[in-house]
Amino acid sequence: MDNKTGQILIIDDDEDVLQAARLFLKQHIATVHTDKNPKRIPELLAQNNYDVILLDMNFTRDVASGKEGFFWLDKILKIDPSAVIILITAFGDIEMAVRAIKCGATDFVLKPWQNEKFLATISAGISLRKSKFEVASLKSREKQLAADLDYKFHGFIGQSPAINDVFETIAKVARTEANILILGESGTGKELVAREIHRQSQRADQVFIAVDMGALTETLFESELFGHKKGAFTDAREDRVGRFEIATGGTLFLDEIGNIPVPLQAKLLSVLQNREITRIGSNKITPVDVRLISATNMQLHKMIEDNTFRQDLLYRINTVEIKLAPLRERVEDIPLLVEHFLGIFARKYKKSLKKTPASTLRKLGKYHWPGNVRELKHAVERAVIMSDSDILQPENFFFSGATSDQVGLELESYDLNEVEKEVIRKALGKHQGNVSQAAKDLGLTRTSLYRRMHKYGL
Repeated sequence: MDNKTGQILIIDDDEDVLQAARLFLKQHIATVHTDKNPKRIPELLAQNNYDVILLDMNFTRDVASGKEGFFWLDKILKIDPSAVIILITAFGDIEMAVRAIKCGATDFVLKPWQNEKFLATISAGISLRKSKFEVASLKSREKQLAADLDYKFHGFIGQSPAINDVFETIAKVARTEANILILGESGTGKELVAREIHRQSQRADQVFIAVDMGALTETLFESELFGHKKGAFTDAREDRVGRFEIATGGTLFLDEIGNIPVPLQAKLLSVLQNREITRIGSNKITPVDVRLISATNMQLHKMIEDNTFRQDLLYRINTVEIKLAPLRERVEDIPLLVEHFLGIFARKYKKSLKKTPASTLRKLGKYHWPGNVRELKHAVERAVIMSDSDILQPENFFFSGATSDQVGLELESYDLNEVEKEVIRKALGKHQGNVSQAAKDLGLTRTSLYRRMHKYGL
């Protein structure tokens, strides 16, 4: 090892062995503790966090059987189940070595040892101990995250009749296999609803796969959803599994499903009807088992009249429809949302912000919120950053309480990114979150507008 690292303990009743090991290992290991008496092991483990423990198999009163070594191996693992233990013996007994590994030892070395091999074994043990801690830390974090998520309607903030209706519908449909269509403007929380349905479903312990259909080009559509074989087209350099296969057993969430071109809608419908896919470049049919949840901010029933959305596909995806009200229709939830976001961003930016006065909440309640809850979240974040006191004042919000009719292109700088962001925000507000209409007004394709919305967090 290039740098001294690690902390090890060596237990052996031979003082010469301890001395030789200590002198050699101190050149490479940060801390080397030695002791002749194995009865001190519990005390030493209580005082130190050893990366590796080198344990003699045969002590004076039990010269060759290894019984005392096995006794202390078991004792150490009861104290610290993740301990990395390397057993030492002067007898090359393979049977004993195999038994030691089965009982929880990490490795086995023979006396006298070769220094290079001895050091390599210890170095590997230190790396293993580090890996065990990293895995334990990740599991702990996952457990905590699961605990944080383990209550109904995580991420939903509100008590308005509109949001309570959504809660009730989710509770009714979640444990069924019904396909769900979630309707609502951009920023109302459609993916939150989809994830909550999955969390309360019988597929909760399986995967949840989300696909932004608005960001998929026609050329990528089949590859992303159904997969492809290597060489199927120019850029197909390797086999790729599609989202339907990945989501098998779990839930597939197709966001902005209204953006799928009509020719591709037929292919999606075929997969949903037959519950099987064929990768591009392959003749093999693969069965899929997904619970489908779709979402859009577009008026699909109007699109059917305009022949831009298939009626049979709509019937397939919306066994149950859930409509999310825009924020302007549930303004009574704004104080709760502001309080929630204030707590998040005050911690993030280490601010001592404590409250939002009624005057500020009145101003927020008058604004049209074309970006809905997502826009409110960003507005609170910006206000927290700009605030110089422990209270969020009306002037901390750039729109200063203007109503939707009064909001013009209000900018604090002539930065082109700010100008573009505000123009997009205004176009979305004009068309009540309808991305297609806003894109048409702005002279952009839907995909280009989605990219810009993602860039600016709209």
